[in-house]
Formats: sequence, C-alpha cells, structure tokens
Amino acid sequence: MSLIEQTEEEGTFRDNLSTIHKDGSRNWIYVQKPAGRYYNGRTAVSIVLLIFLFLSPFVRVGGHPFMLLNIIERKFVLFGIPFWPQDFYLVVLLVLTVLVSFVLFTAVFGRIWCGWMCPQTIFLEMLFRKIEYAIEGSAVKQKILDASPLSGEKLFKKGLKHIIFFGLSFIIANTFLAYIIGSDALITIVTDPIGKHIGGLATITIFSLVFYAVFARFREQACIVVCPYGRYMSSLVDDDTVAVTYDFSRGEPRKKPSKEDKLQKQGLAVQTAPRGDCIDCHQCVNVCPTGIDIRNGIQLECVNCTACMDACDTIMTKVNKPKGLIRYTSFNAVKDGIRHKVKPRIYAYGVVLVLLLTTVSYLFITRPDLDVLILRQPGSMFQKMGTDEYANFYIFQGINKTYKDIPIEIQLVSPKQGKITLLGSLSTITNQTSKEMRFILTLPQNELTSSQTKVKFALVSNGKILKEIESSFVGPENP
Repeated sequence: MSLIEQTEEEGTFRDNLSTIHKDGSRNWIYVQKPAGRYYNGRTAVSIVLLIFLFLSPFVRVGGHPFMLLNIIERKFVLFGIPFWPQDFYLVVLLVLTVLVSFVLFTAVFGRIWCGWMCPQTIFLEMLFRKIEYAIEGSAVKQKILDASPLSGEKLFKKGLKHIIFFGLSFIIANTFLAYIIGSDALITIVTDPIGKHIGGLATITIFSLVFYAVFARFREQACIVVCPYGRYMSSLVDDDTVAVTYDFSRGEPRKKPSKEDKLQKQGLAVQTAPRGDCIDCHQCVNVCPTGIDIRNGIQLECVNCTACMDACDTIMTKVNKPKGLIRYTSFNAVKDGIRHKVKPRIYAYGVVLVLLLTTVSYLFITRPDLDVLILRQPGSMFQKMGTDEYANFYIFQGINKTYKDIPIEIQLVSPKQGKITLLGSLSTITNQTSKEMRFILTLPQNELTSSQTKVKFALVSNGKILKEIESSFVGPENP
C-alpha cells in the first residue's frame, strides 16, 4: 500500500491538530532537542538576525540612528537612510517588493521563512527552548518534571525558568520600543526615576507579559492557529514546490528492525517481508516543534524548520542507510523519480520581482536630498508696483531629507528681468527639517506676455543648481 493510499485510509491526520486532544484540551509538545548540520545552519542564521534585531536601534551612523520607525512623530530611518511622509510611495513599493519576494520564495522553497527567519521561530527555538533545555533538561526530563509532585527542585527550576523568560520578554519589548521612540529616548526613560514614567512602565510591562505568554505557553499555537502567513502562503505551495518532504517511494513500507534483519546481517538466508528504509523510529516526530508526522505528507502545520531532516539523517547513518530519506525536494520529484519542475508562474513572479527591484533602486538613487515646492499664493491677485511693474506672492516649501545643513537661494531663470524679495530668511535649511516661507516676485510690464506668464525659478546651493521649478505669474489682461 502506498503512502497516499495509507493516509487516505487512515484519514485522520488532516482532520485533527496534533496539539489538541480529542476532548479539546491542550496536548503539550515536549520537543526533543534537534542536532545536525541544518540545525547548525539555522543557529548561525539566527545569531546574525538576533544581533541585527537587538543592536539596530542602538547603532548610530554619523550620530544618527541606523533603524527608526517612529510612527507617532512620522520619523523613519531604514539602514541609515531617513524617510519623510513625502517618501511614502517608496515605503509602499518596498513593502510590495518584500511581499512579492515572499510569494516567489514560498512558491519555490515552501515556508522557508517560517523555519529560518521568522522572529517567532527564532525567539522560541533559539532562545527560549535553549534556556528550557539548559534548566530543565531534555524533553523526557521536562515531561517527568511536569508530571512529578511539587518539590523544592521543581519549584526552583520552574521559578528560575519563568523569571528568565519574563526578563528576556521584557528586553524584547524594550527593544521593539527602541525602534519606535529611538534609543536615546529609551535610555532617558530607563535612567529617569520610575515615578516619571509610571504609565510607560505599565504599558511596557503589559507588552512583556504578552511576549512571555506567547513564548512560555502559547508557543507553536501562534504558528498553527494565529499566524496568517501560513494560511496565505501555503496556498502557493503545490506538488512542485521544494519543501521538507518524506521520500515515501524509498521509505515505505516502514518497519521496525526485527530478529530476521539481524539474522540477514549475519549472512543467513531468512525470508522477510518487503520493507523500506524507514524504521518507524518516530525521531522525526519527536523533534518536530508543531508535533506533526512529516511522513503523512506536506501539512499546513509544517514550518520547514528541517529538524526532522537532521533527526532522520542521524538515524539513517546509524542503520547504514543513505541520508536524505527526509529532504528538501518536491512531491512530484519523489513520486516520479525526476527533478522538480519550474512552472511558468515562478518565472512570472521572478519578472515582477525584478521589475520592482529595478524601480525601487532607480527611485532610491534619484531621490533628491532636498524636496522643494514653489507655488503662487492661492487666492491672491497681482499687485501693481509703481507705473510699470507688477508683483505676485509665492509660497516656498522645502524639506531637507539629509543629515547635513543645505545652504539654499532662489534665483529667477526666466523672464530675464525681475526681482525676488524674500519675506523671511532662507540662507540654510537645517538637516532633517522643513521650512516654509513667502517671497515676492516683481516683473516689469514688458516681460508680461499675457495674463498668465510662465516663470521659472532655480534652487541654488553653493553655486550649483539643484532644481528648476516652473510656475505662473498673474498680470493684467492687456499688459
């Protein structure tokens, strides 16, 4: 009987969650500590991502934050590049680019984000579980400890674990707060007397308790029940998607080692039933953080963490079988015994991603340091100055998006004759600030071609023209 026929006959694993008992109570998963080359790779990736996460809001580039997402004051800095609300179109394009990249990589490699880069997985598997293993021991010891009556040892281990869990959750909550208000503001709050920030302390404590509850108790339920990514992105997975897959053509029918197998190894001719490489040791299930059996096929709960691949490779080595019984491959590749195919939609996703990356790169490269707008003052008419001159009022708005002060002056490009009178100071626009002011443009009557004469201004900084802006000059009907 093939794996497909077998699972259809059993017909239960897709109808029930492995983390829920039939009576609806929680089936607590005691995860065996994984080990192997894939786990080592995930650990290395996690270390890099954790360093980036915890240090980014505190790193300064030229005295300015490396990462800042201050929604309240509408201040945003990504990788040292400041953004203003006027750059929102760039943020939208960046989000679309990230979204399309998720779609592409999920369609090709399955939910690799969940197992390798998702903050939930990294925090749980690489921080909280490691602490749990260090304090309470292996999965078996944890189960025994939970089942044992209350004792001094149990109280100490449980208390120590949960104190560390909450402390780590408090650090994580404050790190996310640093992304929002900035590291300087956070350090000020931390160093100030507690009485000055009672409300803030209460808020951050609530967030810390939420993080604590997620990682100490809710755990894999966040991936199975709450996270929308698994639902949306799993719809992109098909039989040609490369994912953590059990090679049923090689592993079935599964059977535990028997006396007949030992006799065969000794060179004795013993009749045995056909069997595959899977020895039904359940190690792939024991290390799974969501408690599924990957041998039942690709499932929604699978986060592609590769723990089962490491566990199976270890067992295959011990029984002198080739590694890769569980490996990165596609269902069709296993079923047909050929390499996986790349479907046209994958190429389509790739083309869209390249177009988005090209567009975003171009817009970033050409993004001006100084965003300037010059408009004739709405609702105002011309003013006659003397016998043969007319004047219009204009509004100047400038935003300095850089971390340096920019000296600026307004010059009239056309018509050739005319005079600009500033109603305020415009010598310099300070870094990361905006400036608004009014000025008067006076033109002689002989420069007026109609009631709407086109005029052009130049923004000059240190003798260099940064931008030319066209506007209109309102004059009499018959100048």
